[in-house]
Amino acid sequence: MKLQIPVSDFSIKYTFESAQPLTFYADFDPVDNSIVFPYGNGIVRARFSGNSSSGMLTVENVYGEAKLRKKEFEALFRINDDMQHIYSRIASDRFMESAINRYRGMRLTLNDPWVTTLAFLVSQFNNIKRIRRIVKCLMERFGDDITYNGTIVGKTFPSIDALAHASVSDISRCGAGFRAEYIKRSADYCLYNINLEKLKGKSYEKIKQSLLELRGVGDKVADCIALMGYGKLEAFPIDTWIKRTVENIYFNKRKKTIKEIHKFAEEKWDGLAGYAQQYLYWHGMHYLR
Repeated sequence: MKLQIPVSDFSIKYTFESAQPLTFYADFDPVDNSIVFPYGNGIVRARFSGNSSSGMLTVENVYGEAKLRKKEFEALFRINDDMQHIYSRIASDRFMESAINRYRGMRLTLNDPWVTTLAFLVSQFNNIKRIRRIVKCLMERFGDDITYNGTIVGKTFPSIDALAHASVSDISRCGAGFRAEYIKRSADYCLYNINLEKLKGKSYEKIKQSLLELRGVGDKVADCIALMGYGKLEAFPIDTWIKRTVENIYFNKRKKTIKEIHKFAEEKWDGLAGYAQQYLYWHGMHYLR
């Protein structure tokens, strides 16, 4: 089965590279301009052909029996986002205009809430190379087998149940370090105290408040999950690089609190602060180094 989805203002490369859940467990092929990742009971490939202005996203099974539903992939890659409108709203200054020009086509993605939660628990005080290594190990150890013609061809993302029933020491064997306790205790909490799926449809504030109950989830991680697991575009994750970028570009290097930066982002980019954050982060990394 194959899906073909027309899309404009899209770059699968920039989207993959932008430290979202897919970055941490999918594989990017720069020659084919595609990403391969587990989906349902199979392995799928999403390949983009065209340019940043217009093209086609083709999704097809590589192995297994994944049921490909167009709406689900449109949601995953936020295909229906009106990027021209978004760009016009967030391009509020020369720095943002430069960021958009440099990374045009980079999309936010909308992922399973637990996948997003686990990915960003692992991401804390970490780099992309190590995050990928840890997440891939967790999948190998705790994911279910994906089989094709009787052969194991991959692993699913580990479930809440699988990690809740694992020990901290088992999780630590994947190199998770101090994050192993966060993963174990968050999985326990999600299994017995909070249903991540039932948070869908709630306000950004209520979702963030619930996520902050999880062990190891602070302000930044809660915003990452709200943004990429629940599609709350008003979320504005703040880490060291974003804080430094905002202070340097918008406050003449004056130090600001996290609360002050949240207020600034809310007022400047209104309900699209999450998209602004993605472009600020990557352009800021390039600009300030």
